[in-house]
Amino acid sequence: MQHRTLGQSGPSVSALGLGCMGMSGNMYGPADRAESIATIHAAREAGVTLLDTGDFYTMGHNEMLVGEALRGIPRDSVQLSVKFGALRDPAGNWIGYDARPAAVKNFLAHTLQRLGVDYIDIYRPARLDPAVPIEETVGAIAEMVRAGYVRHIGLSEVGAETIRRAAATHPICDLQIEYSLISRGIEESILPTCRELGIGVTAYGVLSRGLISGHWQPGSAQADDFRSHSPRFQAGNVERNLQLVEALRRVAEAKGASVAQIAIAWVAAQGLDIVPLVGARRRDRLAEALGALDVTLEQADLAAIEAAVPKGAAAGERYAAAQMAHLDSER
Repeated sequence: MQHRTLGQSGPSVSALGLGCMGMSGNMYGPADRAESIATIHAAREAGVTLLDTGDFYTMGHNEMLVGEALRGIPRDSVQLSVKFGALRDPAGNWIGYDARPAAVKNFLAHTLQRLGVDYIDIYRPARLDPAVPIEETVGAIAEMVRAGYVRHIGLSEVGAETIRRAAATHPICDLQIEYSLISRGIEESILPTCRELGIGVTAYGVLSRGLISGHWQPGSAQADDFRSHSPRFQAGNVERNLQLVEALRRVAEAKGASVAQIAIAWVAAQGLDIVPLVGARRRDRLAEALGALDVTLEQADLAAIEAAVPKGAAAGERYAAAQMAHLDSER
């Protein structure tokens, strides 16, 4: 397994991380508990050390699942990245966000209990709380760093100005944000700011929720699946986006790789300061994703990929309008 260091202040992690959100609930279709745990075990056996979760993923279920899967595994052999702050009601509805200092410590206490660990490697607010200055949120996590409950501080889906303010409060190891062939907005100001400040990037959505995986078929999303209301999967958009996938498939076939492997390898090739997170929920999808690490993209390959999927070619935004309005990274 290759390794990359998250920023100037962060840990050394596997060059590919495992995003565990889809292993709980039905956001990307029904999850299978036994297969999810088997996938985490397979990831560990393959050398994957970075596991990403959130305390609001099915109201704590995901943390408990990850904790169960890691039981008996040496604590220092994995890096746990945890997001916090989103509020949900008993029906699972999203009802707000809370990143006040007291809430930070409260959320962390529950996370440690559910995961069954005594510290979190990277702790990050999932979004910017508009009611709380980022300095207060980061300052509260910094107190937990000094107390030994957190090793490193990360951010998620915030813009360049917020990144600067956070980094002035405490060293930030990485920014978690969507980045893929069809989501390249960070290239304008966010990625340059991270590089100026020595902050790494953990890229999620590298396959755009399966859209550019080469496996997606129209009409396969269930009613409660995120993709059933995601703009890029809607009629009029999805057809255009799948044309991009077919163009990418021709590049992948010429390279002897799958579409997903080319898409993941492209993200990894954008810099050693970027670690792709893959949301594999099954061992076969994990094995395919890991194969991306064996794909070397030369300049000619990158040019062919760019021609197949030009920047800005995707139809539809990455989230619905209401969700986009809450993203500091999109302002």
